[in-house]
Amino acid sequence: MDRLRNKIRDIPDFPKPGIIFKDITPLVKDPATLRLSVHQLLHPFLGRDITAVAGMEARGFIFGSLVAWELGIPFIPLRKPGKLPYDVQSVSYDLEYGSAELEVHIDAVDSDDKVLLIDDLLATGGTAKASCDLIEKLGAQVIACAFVVELDFLAGREKLAGYEVHSLLHY
Repeated sequence: MDRLRNKIRDIPDFPKPGIIFKDITPLVKDPATLRLSVHQLLHPFLGRDITAVAGMEARGFIFGSLVAWELGIPFIPLRKPGKLPYDVQSVSYDLEYGSAELEVHIDAVDSDDKVLLIDDLLATGGTAKASCDLIEKLGAQVIACAFVVELDFLAGREKLAGYEVHSLLHY
């Protein structure tokens, strides 16, 4: 995992003073480390009965769509409000600095779908938990959540109690 860790740079004071942002741009810029991260994200789930991958806007689209492609299964985009053209289901959730909302097409998953949720980062867990809730509102089952980076000190994993969580790098 050192190859991946070496491709994530710290950006101090972004998006506000006191925050150290984990920038994955160098990782996705390098095809070898991007490929390695995708393979490491999906490896624990090979041979499992997963029928779709969901990813949250925006960086979850990068990793989620590549994992779905590798597994040969559908990718489900979870979007910010007003971005999807068809009928949607939505969920609102609290952030440390306000609130947010995610939407998904109402026909994105079926009740027999088993979904792997993918994102680049697990921080406080609010977005990931809301994503699980949104998928489950449509009747599908969330099998597990996988992340490139987990910020352990923010305890986001606690919000995902009851879900299998797989993270490649811990800070």
